[in-house]
Amino acid sequence: MIMIVVRLIGWIAVWFASLSLIVTTPSWVAWIFLLVLVYATFRAALQLAFFSPSLYITRVLQQYPWQFLTDVPRGRNKHPQVQEDEMWFEFPNPEKPEEQVPLLFLANMRTFWWMRRFGTTRTKPELKAQIEPLWFAGDPRFIAVVAATGRGGEAPKRLHLLYQRTATGRRGIPPTDWNASPAALERARRAGAHVPDSSPQ
Repeated sequence: MIMIVVRLIGWIAVWFASLSLIVTTPSWVAWIFLLVLVYATFRAALQLAFFSPSLYITRVLQQYPWQFLTDVPRGRNKHPQVQEDEMWFEFPNPEKPEEQVPLLFLANMRTFWWMRRFGTTRTKPELKAQIEPLWFAGDPRFIAVVAATGRGGEAPKRLHLLYQRTATGRRGIPPTDWNASPAALERARRAGAHVPDSSPQ
């Protein structure tokens, strides 16, 4: 989050500097700074787009501890239990460990790094190894954060927010409770997920 703010301030500063140079330099030079201005606008907007996921990641990590998972099932083809054709991980249901819950990598700007490491017959072993084992925090029925292992294996890096579509609160997508306990629903709600008010009796 700190780096997002620093980068945003930096690109805003570049934007104003470019605008100033466009006004004060000859027109044949100003075209160069116009390109810089356009690029700075794009990068600043990109940093703004990272704010919301970063805030959700913070909320999830406030509610759920990190887990260090090995041999997590994953795939790049359509999962048989979902409609979307997206990459996926499977995690055990916290209240029914024998049940696996798929979590999709719904397309956004940060999925490319993970896509290269998910694994196909042509994926280099050293790339696959970067997400094996996997850092995980959250409840796969609602919202979670995954991360790769940083240098030395002692800290997560490349944090990525995953969520069920039913936990987004978007219009036309009713929330589901996955038969979760009231305590699990409340915890997911505090982490930022949209869930029903209570579990069915």
